[in-house]
Amino acid sequence: MTPPIVLLAEALAPATIDALGPQVEIRHCDGGDRARLLAAVRDADALLVRSATRVDAEVLAAAPRLRVVGRAGTGLDNVDLDAATRAGVTVVNAPASNSVTAAELACGLIISVARHIPQADASLKRGQWQRGRYTGVELADKTLGVVGLGRIGRLVAYRMRAFGMRVIAYDPYLSPSQAAEAGAKPVTLDELLAVSDFITVHLPRTAETTGLIGHQELRRVKPGVRIVNAARGGIVDEQALAAALTEGRVAGAGVDVFATEPCTDSPLPALDNVVCTPHLGASTVEAQDRAGTTVAHAVRRTLAGELVPDAVNLHVTAPLTEVTRFLPLAGDLGRIFTALADGQPPVDLDVEVHGPITQHDVSVLERGVLAGMFADGRRVTLVNAPLVARERIAAVRFLTSSESASHTDQITLRGTLPDGRALTVCGALSGPRNIRRLTGIAGYDIELEITDRMLFLQYKDVPGMIGTIGRILGEAGVNIAVMQVARDTEGGEAAVALTVDSVVSPGVLHRISEVVRPSWAHFVDLTT
Repeated sequence: MTPPIVLLAEALAPATIDALGPQVEIRHCDGGDRARLLAAVRDADALLVRSATRVDAEVLAAAPRLRVVGRAGTGLDNVDLDAATRAGVTVVNAPASNSVTAAELACGLIISVARHIPQADASLKRGQWQRGRYTGVELADKTLGVVGLGRIGRLVAYRMRAFGMRVIAYDPYLSPSQAAEAGAKPVTLDELLAVSDFITVHLPRTAETTGLIGHQELRRVKPGVRIVNAARGGIVDEQALAAALTEGRVAGAGVDVFATEPCTDSPLPALDNVVCTPHLGASTVEAQDRAGTTVAHAVRRTLAGELVPDAVNLHVTAPLTEVTRFLPLAGDLGRIFTALADGQPPVDLDVEVHGPITQHDVSVLERGVLAGMFADGRRVTLVNAPLVARERIAAVRFLTSSESASHTDQITLRGTLPDGRALTVCGALSGPRNIRRLTGIAGYDIELEITDRMLFLQYKDVPGMIGTIGRILGEAGVNIAVMQVARDTEGGEAAVALTVDSVVSPGVLHRISEVVRPSWAHFVDLTT
């Protein structure tokens, strides 16, 4: 079997390559060279990037085999998440990998801005001894305003309290318990601006946070405030900050991130009271190793067909193994349903899960069913299956019950087809090896192990039909492994389900139909 191809579009830590393991083929390209990226991604099963490679709809359209994009870091500004979701491509990152590193840099910028450390260093190295010029301020007994008390903001708050700082925080999603845990007093943004001696920003850049601190906000700050942004460029308006620094309303600033990177036209680096660094928030050996290995492990799991609940665009809680072992069954039932429906999507669909398993969150099984149902050549995965379903099915309902009539745990699909027919497909797992079993089709109780190739027919219950079907398949060289028959009433309608060892060609199916005259006949090949 050809190993999956993992394309590294930027330089990553050696630990990342080690974590990918020998089971993949690793290729490299310069993600900043658009033409080379588009050419290289064509054969890739996985794409790993940092912050310099733009992964947009054009890149995704050029990569028909792509299953996963890994961002070795926290932010996803350079990855079009909506386009990836529509394409069914899993997106993984390493949200916790650089938390300590980013927090430590923010703390370093706070101290540097308070004591003019970089400016004094540069002055001394120029042969100057200017102690009086670089008089700073103490951190003790000052108020630190943290804008965004998430993972990194809390780490900064904890560390700066050790310097004797009072900590206040603005975060619209902040709970009182989270604030208390960080030792921070929750306040409004206006309150934070008015009383903070130092302000540090720790928010993602979104439509709501871009320009959050601009000209108006900087007119309301406490005179002499010092501002640090080591989160994302654009949250603090650079032109407004430069004006406030020049006018003296803001005494100093520490900036690691810029609205446009590499930074070429920002006014901030030219100001003496600004400490600037070139987006070093995640730039430590430890953080790069953590980011790379975290993403590499997630990529490996995705390529192996495993569920990665931490995927950014999957939106499922981390299910237990007891739940994920049902995913292959869910996909198979979806594919069988589609085959029995002649490839037509149902008008409406109920996905039901019955049994004790429902004490856990089993919502991911709905995605599994839908991914199997629409696996018709289009790239449909757990990621985009709900989107595809919304396009093709008027109503999808997900129902659970702790009670199951005939099996401990069971998945049932009930749908109405465009011609008005009702169709049901049921399945369960059995034994310690989690054997996938079909337990019902089209209203018939049938017990049959789900295998790669199966044949289903409904016909008039008259003598000789089973022998006729077996004879035609035998003449075609198709061996029957297992056969199960069910009927509604004697002499009424019967259904037969067979597992076979090879493909039943359309010609053979036509011959069976000519003789048996079934109400419906379907061959299902789960290998395609």
